[in-house]
Amino acid sequence: MSHANKLIIISGPTASGKTKTSIDLAEKIMNQLKIPTAIVNFDSLLFYKELSIGTAKPTLDEQKGIPHFMIDIESICSPMNASDFIKICENKITELLNKNICVILVGGSAFYLRALLKGMYESTSPSKEIKNKYDQILKDKGIDAIVDYLQLHDPESLKNLHLNDHYRLSRAAIHFEMTGTKISEQKQNLDDLFPYDFNEIVHPWKFIHFYLDLPKDEHFKIITSRTEKMFADGLMSEIQKLQDDGFSLDEKPLSSIGYKEAIELRNGQFPSEEACIERISISTRQLAKSQRTFFKRIIPKYNCNPLKDQDKIFSLVELFLR
Repeated sequence: MSHANKLIIISGPTASGKTKTSIDLAEKIMNQLKIPTAIVNFDSLLFYKELSIGTAKPTLDEQKGIPHFMIDIESICSPMNASDFIKICENKITELLNKNICVILVGGSAFYLRALLKGMYESTSPSKEIKNKYDQILKDKGIDAIVDYLQLHDPESLKNLHLNDHYRLSRAAIHFEMTGTKISEQKQNLDDLFPYDFNEIVHPWKFIHFYLDLPKDEHFKIITSRTEKMFADGLMSEIQKLQDDGFSLDEKPLSSIGYKEAIELRNGQFPSEEACIERISISTRQLAKSQRTFFKRIIPKYNCNPLKDQDKIFSLVELFLR
C-alpha cells in the first residue's frame, strides 16, 4: 500500500450518513488493509465541547475506538472561524500523514473544506479595541451604521452579503478600516482561481472525495427522525445544563439550527415541542439545500448513496490507497 500524503474526503449535506460511513470505512481500512486510520472532522459545530446532542456528535461508543480529531477542541465562549480551523487542521493532518496514518476528512461545512484545500483570502485580525468599537456601534446604532460605512467604502461586499449577516458585514467594515483595502477584492481574487475546482490545491496531498446524498423524500424522513431523536435524547436538558454552568445562551454557536429553536421553545416562543421539531426540520432541509448547491459545484468527486454504495466506496478507496 502507498498511502503517503493521501486523504479520503467524505462530504455531504447534514444528516446524509457521513458519520456512519466514515467510521465503517475506517474499520474496513484498518481490518482489511491493515492501515492505521484516523478521522478528522470539518463540521464546524462539532468543534465545541459543550455541544453534543444538538450536533449529532458521535458518542465514544459510536466512534468504536477510532481516533477522532477536530472534535471537542474549543468552547462556545470562543467561536472558531475558518482561519482558526485551517491552522489547527493543517497541522493535525500533516502530523497524522507523517506517521503513515490514513486520514479520513469528514464533514458538511463546505466553506471550511474549501478554505483548507484551496486557501482563503487574508483578513487582518482585529485588535480588541477595534472589535469593541464595532460591537458598540452595533449596539448603539444597529447594522444600518455599518451598512452606510460599507456603502461608502466597499459597496461590493454589500452585494454579496445578507443584511442579517452582521458578523460578515462587520468584518468587511473592520477590514477596510484596518487596511484601507476592500475585503471584496480579496474574495474576487480567490474566486478567479476557480474556487470549486479541487484539482489544484495548496497542499501536496492527493485525495479521493466521496459526496454522500440521498433522494430528497428519504432525506427529509431522516432529518425529521433525527430531530425527534435529539429531543428524546435530552436536547432541552443539554440547554438547561449550559445555563446551569453559567452560559448566557447568547453564545454564537447556539444560534445554529436546533439550538436556536430549542432555546426559543424554552422561552415560550413555540406553542408545543411538536411545532419546534417541525420548524427545526424545515430549517435543516433548507440548510441541506444550501449545502447541496455548494457541494455539487465542487470537482472532482464521486457521488454516492450512503445506503447503497458502501461496497463501491471501499473498492475505490482500496484502489486509491494502492
